[in-house]
Amino acid sequence: MSTPRGPYAKTSAKRQKIIEAALAAYAEAGSRKVSVRDIAQRVGMTDAGVLHHFGSREALLTAVLKARDAAASAALGESHADLRAGLGIVTHNASTPGLVKLFVDVAAAAAEPEHPAHGFFQDRYTNGRQNIAALLARHATTLEPKPTPVPELTPEPDATPVPTTPVTPEWAARILLAATDGLQFQWLLEPDTDMAADLTTLYDVLMQALHKEA
Repeated sequence: MSTPRGPYAKTSAKRQKIIEAALAAYAEAGSRKVSVRDIAQRVGMTDAGVLHHFGSREALLTAVLKARDAAASAALGESHADLRAGLGIVTHNASTPGLVKLFVDVAAAAAEPEHPAHGFFQDRYTNGRQNIAALLARHATTLEPKPTPVPELTPEPDATPVPTTPVTPEWAARILLAATDGLQFQWLLEPDTDMAADLTTLYDVLMQALHKEA
């Protein structure tokens, strides 16, 4: 693969510098808002100069989230093969509330098809579900049942049956992703929430249910 040269290389390097500055700004922000000016000052540029490299503030923030995901993936390394251990990444997230808030804010806005992050989140969830489902399916076949199984809810005799979704790796992956994002929002409101502990417990419950269905 050839190395970029000339003006393109300079532009690529500048974009990377801006993204790194934005990641640092959000990581250090806590509950404080981060403006384009905050990022621009870190790289010695004007607001317009920063946005010139991305087209819009929304596109810049999308690039920041992509870089955040890439950094998390690199930090996990071989832990990707151990999903339960990989859930510990949320412990790190708790140390950077500014980035967690950025993710929650952009994720909500990205529901609009015209938002620059719309495609990013579509791919993120599609790939995430597929990868997590594959890991869940593989781990469920080797799981040792726990002595105390997850209790089943027994409906009242006259109650109308409620349709249920089959417990499959794909379903479990969707629930795990939904819980991860939902817990991040709850944690922003209630910082005492132990995201890692809650997700680990949910993972164990889902694994038991998958093993039972296997």
